Amino acid sequence: MMTKKLTCIECPKGCRLIVDVEDGKVAMVTGNECPKGEKYAVSEIENPARILTSSVLSQGFGLKMIPVRTDKPMPKSRIFDAMNEVRKIRVTTPLKSEDIIVKNFLGLGVNLIATRKAE
Repeated sequence: MMTKKLTCIECPKGCRLIVDVEDGKVAMVTGNECPKGEKYAVSEIENPARILTSSVLSQGFGLKMIPVRTDKPMPKSRIFDAMNEVRKIRVTTPLKSEDIIVKNFLGLGVNLIATRKAE
């Protein structure tokens, strides 16, 4: 069994979690002051996910780069694959903030969206 220490980010309390992990699965969580802590620990250990934020190149606009992000968290294990794809993207048509640039990005059920308009 392995023990990991995490700080919960689900609420402002920032509980210090002690997580016992066995065979990649959470066996026990202590230190949480609410049920959100245990849920966070299980998610972070067994299936960590992150929102990807980056920028893509644009052509024909005043901005050379357009900031983007995924609209939902994606598996942390796929971040490097995602960044390799982001580097290939070129925006050539006008966009509004929140417009989808790539639907179902990498087949993960998340969309890559613009976070600023480009005209």
